[in-house]
Amino acid sequence: MKNRREFLKQSSLIAMTPMVPGYLANFARANQPKSDDRVLVVIQLDGGNDGVNTLVPFKDEGYKKHRKNISLAPQDLLKLDEQLGLNPGMRNAASLWEAGQLALVPSVGYPNPNRSHGASMAIWQTCQFKVRDQNSHGWLGLSMDQKTPDPNGAPISMYIGKRQQPIAIQGRKNSASSLSNIRDFVMPAGLETLDHKTSPANANDIKSFLEKRNVEAFNLSSTLEGLNSKADNSARYPGSRLASNLRMVSQLLKSGFGTRIFYTAQGGYDTHANQLRSHSALLSDLSGALKAFLDDLKSAKLDDRVLVLCFSEFGRRVDENGSLGTDHGAGGLVMLAGSQVQPGIHGPYSSLLDLDDGALRVQTDFRSVYSSVLSQWLDTDPQKSVHGPFDELSLVKS
Repeated sequence: MKNRREFLKQSSLIAMTPMVPGYLANFARANQPKSDDRVLVVIQLDGGNDGVNTLVPFKDEGYKKHRKNISLAPQDLLKLDEQLGLNPGMRNAASLWEAGQLALVPSVGYPNPNRSHGASMAIWQTCQFKVRDQNSHGWLGLSMDQKTPDPNGAPISMYIGKRQQPIAIQGRKNSASSLSNIRDFVMPAGLETLDHKTSPANANDIKSFLEKRNVEAFNLSSTLEGLNSKADNSARYPGSRLASNLRMVSQLLKSGFGTRIFYTAQGGYDTHANQLRSHSALLSDLSGALKAFLDDLKSAKLDDRVLVLCFSEFGRRVDENGSLGTDHGAGGLVMLAGSQVQPGIHGPYSSLLDLDDGALRVQTDFRSVYSSVLSQWLDTDPQKSVHGPFDELSLVKS
């Protein structure tokens, strides 16, 4: 005979969502949006985004020198000032800039940069440089360990997507969860025949336990299905996977979830060949999804609660390769967006004539960016998350 734990492991109903089941009924009874508690949304740009062709230093003499074939013409750029312009694919990001909702931090990285995707991403996610220290907790998870858990049991951090949950959101105390689709909450056919008012007489009985959890999940399913329809009719998003993930975050925020950290990813940035078209398309997807998300939040009067952080594990080399692409580099670009961001360019842009083994020299440590967000936005002690004191940038409106 199977014991209770083995039975639950094989239950498709329980496995379909990583939420703590006991939270579901509480949520269904208390489904009211919160007006407090700031939220951070992180978008991980997988593959190493080319910051040089994202925020283009078109007046730097090294730009055209190193990129004879993949440089962007100044007249095609979305100019921010006399020195810098955004990639032509980022028209929606340019609109955010004009509205004072975009902050850009160039030449971001860390000392002695590692140009391996996995190794560098582990450093960014944990703020640890030794492999033995990168296996348990991430910077956001440790930050949320300083917060009080949601009284209804919502996970304090959540990964939105189909990939493995990133270590960045894993902490020692508070729960992190994953979700790939709102419809994961839709109940199997026939569940509606259960008596929703029945409570199990024996909490240890497997059948009664599952029926109780089924009823709780049914309540949440009904709530989110209705929310999904309303959101789809009121907000317009692009058709990409990233946009879909951000729409899901918006739906959860509107529903009153107590989650404080939402984390998602956009892949495709490892542009070793034929970079110009694919890179522009990726940036168009990113900026379009981002603007739709922020517009949606503004309509719901939730925009003042949300800050978005976009990062990549490293930038690309400044010099183009023989395949009309770029190889792994160092200093990259961090982007922050939202109505409460301190807009502008934060920190110096490294000269393209003074390189570090073909890549941008790092001018701003990524832990300074993290520290700024943690202290200024999430009101947590950054030293406990980034493992040391780092100078802060003024990234959030006071």
